Amino acid sequence: MAVPVIDFSKLNGEERAKTLAQIANGCEEWGFFQLINHGISEELLERVKKVSSEFYKLEREENFKNSKTVKLLDDIAEKKSSEKLENVDWEDVITLLSDNEWPENTPSFRETMSEYRSELKKLAVSLTEVMDENLGLPKGYIKKALNDGEGDNAFFGTKVSHYPPCPHPELVNGLRAHTDAGGVILLFQDDKVGGLQMLKDGEWA
Repeated sequence: MAVPVIDFSKLNGEERAKTLAQIANGCEEWGFFQLINHGISEELLERVKKVSSEFYKLEREENFKNSKTVKLLDDIAEKKSSEKLENVDWEDVITLLSDNEWPENTPSFRETMSEYRSELKKLAVSLTEVMDENLGLPKGYIKKALNDGEGDNAFFGTKVSHYPPCPHPELVNGLRAHTDAGGVILLFQDDKVGGLQMLKDGEWA
């Protein structure tokens, strides 16, 4: 079982109808698909990975080492029992919003992530317009619905997650099984560290 991989650039050529059908299938049968050639440059994505990694090391690593999550895991490991940490994730995360206080101590973080957020928003709008077309709706219908009418007031957050090396990976999950909430979720996974799985028809893929 393989997650659908869709070449977004083919919407602009002779394979438009086929690509629209692939996206429809991804939405209806999977609720998830991988986009390639989506228009966000490799150069920007590499910068996002770089500044995110540097941000964790410069501004988050020490706090995570002293976090409640680490303490709970250490306590369980010391007991040497079969118990696992069931109600926490081995994850360090912040959410970037347009109006919150952004990290300032990591060089180029704000500039890079602002550019990235802008590109993500464009891609999200493009995706909703494709969904409009697949559903036979007027262009912009879903965007308008997500914004509760006119304007641009829908929640738009960008989560930056880091999964530090874990001394006892058998005792805790990086991220528990969950269902994302929201209209459109765009996920950029590190290409060097896998682990993302999807549940479909009772099987993890």
